[in-house]
Amino acid sequence: MKNTPLIEAAEKEFSQAGSSRREALSKAIRLGLKAAFIALPLGLFEATQNKVFASPTSAVTDILNYALTLEYLENEFYATGLGTAGLIPASDQTVIAQIGKHEASHVTLLKTTIGQLGGTAVDKPEFDFTAGGAFADVFSNYTTFLALANAFEDTGVRAYKGQAAALVGQGDVLTAALNIHSVEARHASEVRRMRGLKGWITNAEAGGLPAAIYAGEDNYLQAGVDVRTLTMAPATAITECFDEPMAMTQVLAIAGGFIK
Repeated sequence: MKNTPLIEAAEKEFSQAGSSRREALSKAIRLGLKAAFIALPLGLFEATQNKVFASPTSAVTDILNYALTLEYLENEFYATGLGTAGLIPASDQTVIAQIGKHEASHVTLLKTTIGQLGGTAVDKPEFDFTAGGAFADVFSNYTTFLALANAFEDTGVRAYKGQAAALVGQGDVLTAALNIHSVEARHASEVRRMRGLKGWITNAEAGGLPAAIYAGEDNYLQAGVDVRTLTMAPATAITECFDEPMAMTQVLAIAGGFIK
């Protein structure tokens, strides 16, 4: 099967990736951190292609620092939940603990990689997981805690997809991001099922979470085609077949409420 021009361009970019960036990420992998880099929200990878091509190293450092900020948030969220006696039922402890380990390792990997690229990792900000009181019982009510975990994971999947194009030309980072995306989706699906929901999203149903997280998920157009005209499947089933990307402004509007 003949490659499309887009695939050929991507392959060319991979082959021409900067050696210093490749070596830096390889060092991080040798430190045993590769397996941990699994749930990074790609909404953090906001950069224009012009900036990426003009200054690859500084652009990637900026992107990873933005990623690090949200990884700090997720890491502290799960760590706080796991450290709160009586919050997480014994039946869910193993799963939540594993996700927590992933987030802690993401922070380590990002900080290490930023340093190896010659950058300086940003400091961890202060977080308010109540979002100004909107989720006041987040660490005393497991239902609320799990709902916020759901919110963070579902947002991550959409943000990840929304910014993938910004990494074209960043061979190693793009490869890692594509590998990460599927695992981010697995996390989201698992948490949704723990809440008693489907593992996938139907229409733009928020399931009790802020509607902004699911805005646009009821889209029927794919590649400019109304999929409803191509199948006898119910419209709701069509929306379940596709996850929609989320713009950086949308991601910031959601995540910003949890950062002081």
